[in-house]
Amino acid sequence: MKFTVNREPFEVAVEPQRTLLDVLRNDLGLIGTKYACGTGECGACTVLVDGRPILACLTLAITLDEKNILTIEGLTKEGALNPIQESFIEHGAIQCGFCTPGFIMIAKALLDENPHPSEREIRDYVRGNLCRCTGYAKIIEAIHSAAKKGKGEN
Repeated sequence: MKFTVNREPFEVAVEPQRTLLDVLRNDLGLIGTKYACGTGECGACTVLVDGRPILACLTLAITLDEKNILTIEGLTKEGALNPIQESFIEHGAIQCGFCTPGFIMIAKALLDENPHPSEREIRDYVRGNLCRCTGYAKIIEAIHSAAKKGKGEN
């Protein structure tokens, strides 16, 4: 199958049962996307496919032929962090960091879709992502701040 990951074309032989998460981590060495629950309950494996958030642990890689995939590694541009990543750092929205890539990717999708979300819209959009370290306040603040700065462009 052929697909683009982080603006780079790839061609990979993929068995029908393999997930996108497995291909990203084991074939392409992109370990920023995390394996946590394996059942689509936590959002740690969130990536964007053609701009839409998907759970890489539940998505069969073979279904993504000719698609554009963006992972956490693809948010940096010429070594510069994406404004969402900067905002997460500035607001202390990173605890252990395990869930952070999924939250940042869902925030990117939200801000691409709605550059000026309300706090309620942010909370609704990230409700499928779990963090076991925080009370979510700093994560919500970070996304709200990134929106004020001009969304997740990069």
